[in-house]
Amino acid sequence: MPIAADTAAKLTLAPLLIAQALYVRQKALILPEPPGARQGVLGQGETLRLLIAGDSSGAGVGAESQARALSGCLSRDLAADHRVSWHLEAATGATTRATLRQLQQLPEAQFDVAVLALGVNDVTKGARLSGWLADQQALYHLLQDRFAVRHIFVSGLPPMGQFPLLPNPLRAILGQTATRFDAALAALCAGREDVTHLPFDLPFRPEYIATDGFHPSEVAYPIWAARIAAEVRQLDLH
Repeated sequence: MPIAADTAAKLTLAPLLIAQALYVRQKALILPEPPGARQGVLGQGETLRLLIAGDSSGAGVGAESQARALSGCLSRDLAADHRVSWHLEAATGATTRATLRQLQQLPEAQFDVAVLALGVNDVTKGARLSGWLADQQALYHLLQDRFAVRHIFVSGLPPMGQFPLLPNPLRAILGQTATRFDAALAALCAGREDVTHLPFDLPFRPEYIATDGFHPSEVAYPIWAARIAAEVRQLDLH
């Protein structure tokens, strides 16, 4: 099997990429996970049990509070016509495998819908595509077997090739890898009726990027949440 172009570039430019990665880590503005509740109940109507799991974007980095991050925006949007019982399980730096381990430690519970925001850390930490897809499938099985999730929404990887924080050629190569991973993720989800891939296709405007040049801003979170909520409302969960 031929080596992917981004993988070949990583091998060729390894010393430079390592130096750039170390520089980014030293100079990056480290934004905290926002304060606020990570579970709750709001709204009236038919009960919708919602689990949000993922990395720093799922945890709301870039927002000042959870109420203005993905969990708050999504639960509030869905509460317009549901009684939403929601739970957030996300952490900065989380990979798909780390999230799988974290969810394995939680008490058994039941959720109707799970929203996943994962993949960026898998790309930056050099995960192999085959192993990452296997971790994704293991995560889907866990959500269904342990938490009775009826439908899983998988957020696509963002366009890392446009992240202002990253210098070139690191930015270009990580962007290529993220695009390749996201295409494979979309293909994986397309083969299942119980999993939906949601492309991360927000227009890449400066106001949608947090001050660290890496995470979504408070302007982006409600738009992202509204797109997920629209897809959730299309489901027949009766």
